[in-house]
Amino acid sequence: MNSGGGFGLGLGFGLTPTSVIQVTNLSSAVTSEQMRTLFSFLGEIEELRLYPPDNAPLAFSSKVCYVKFRDPSSVGVAQHLTNTVFIDRALIVVPCAEDD
Repeated sequence: MNSGGGFGLGLGFGLTPTSVIQVTNLSSAVTSEQMRTLFSFLGEIEELRLYPPDNAPLAFSSKVCYVKFRDPSSVGVAQHLTNTVFIDRALIVVPCAEDD
């Protein structure tokens, strides 16, 4: 238990547990289906959003993805994929505050 002197960094940064992760440093070639396949092994996905979307008319150098899991404990497991090379880049996975 945190005695008040630390930062309280943990699931949801010590505030409320979150079910959402942000995945950055994604290849511009990645698709939402690839992201769904990768993260579905870690828990049931409630929602997944990839920006820019698969059908974007312009080319982008990288993408960002938000994954909302049904169970908040999947967030902690997903963070272990940070620095995993996917396609051609090392993923960065961090918990993200839920915004309705």
